[in-house]
Amino acid sequence: MALCFSQVSSTSRRALDQLKKTAFTVTLRHVDSGKNLTKFERIQRGIKRGNNRLQRFNSMVLAAAVDDQVQSPIMAGNGEYLMDLSIGTPPDSYSAILDTGSDLIWTQCKPCTECFQQPTPIFDPKKSSSFSKLSCSSDLCEALPQSTCDRDGCEYLYSYGDYSTTQGFMATETFTFGDASVRKVGFGCGEENQGDGFSQGAGLVGLGRGPLSLVSQMKETKFSYCLTPVDDTKKSKLLIGSTASVDSSSLLTTPLLKNPSQPTFYYLPLQGISVGDTRLPIKQSTFSIQEDGSGGMIIDSGTTITYLEESAFDALAEEFTSQVKLPVDKSDGTGLDVCFNLPSDTKEVEVPKLVFHFEGADVELPSDNYMIGDSSMGVVCLAMGSSSGLSILGNLQQQNMLVIYDLAKETMSFQHTQCDQL
Repeated sequence: MALCFSQVSSTSRRALDQLKKTAFTVTLRHVDSGKNLTKFERIQRGIKRGNNRLQRFNSMVLAAAVDDQVQSPIMAGNGEYLMDLSIGTPPDSYSAILDTGSDLIWTQCKPCTECFQQPTPIFDPKKSSSFSKLSCSSDLCEALPQSTCDRDGCEYLYSYGDYSTTQGFMATETFTFGDASVRKVGFGCGEENQGDGFSQGAGLVGLGRGPLSLVSQMKETKFSYCLTPVDDTKKSKLLIGSTASVDSSSLLTTPLLKNPSQPTFYYLPLQGISVGDTRLPIKQSTFSIQEDGSGGMIIDSGTTITYLEESAFDALAEEFTSQVKLPVDKSDGTGLDVCFNLPSDTKEVEVPKLVFHFEGADVELPSDNYMIGDSSMGVVCLAMGSSSGLSILGNLQQQNMLVIYDLAKETMSFQHTQCDQL
């Protein structure tokens, strides 16, 4: 039985605004969609992946801090959402992992000397009339963190934190998203690919801030997505291009920050957190980017739950526990740090409101975005975790919100939205 959450004090839902989409829209689906799993089970699976992803992010930051002249070749890896696209002329359909935490676009290519199992046929460059290899002198080749050159062109190697790797050559090709085709997209044609971290799809599409990402190559200054709840059968949406006609009065906008040592990530200026009517005693500098590039908070589509710097999470857990009128669950079997026992036949749980105070924007989260549980399991949990350094705003906390990345203004906006109605 699914649980219903009501907040002790909550603001009214903002009305859904109509978007005037001047560019293309891509449907997204969760990597665990179509599986016979409860919402709690899906989130538990996502937490396991997210813990690994957090470790990778932290290792990337630490590597950069040791030597800021060397860009670490270890990338974050797999994400949580798949997007449908086609590659080549004539187009062949594929699904690829969407990742705002990395830049490179790549897919497996024939002839594969070593490739993982994927749900669609492997792309064959010889069957496409629009395929072309990239030269070693190209800007995209030079933007790679690790590359080699030979007479056949630019070769790349990407290593991921779960020991997955993709290796091959860089090329350009026509990518089709829905009814829109984009010519000469630079991507990695992987002929040696190891690991099972990407087997849900046929590769990865990076949406980070670096020059190799899809939005950078398209020279688009704006994109957005709207994620439906993870237990929902309805698909989420990614919008590339202008989404400018939303009602600005309902937008919550905060600056995007940059970290020179981690140029791919989208950093947010989180200044504090409130539980109910209590502002947590967290130093504002807790979420600041440090001189060595550590710390800060990023927003990430590929991490399930939000991770907060340890001292901030401890303060959140203490205050949240004091306000929830339920006994604390100490079974340690959920994968989450703050859980409560439910009385039998509970259908509704009263929880305090939760507000993230970003610079210029106080974002109140719907209770379904931070509380998960199931009455059949007898537990309800706070869907957040602790981190030693980098903080991450996860996708569970972003569900049913239109999240707009404006790269020209260097801002991020949130708008409470029923994503299945877009």
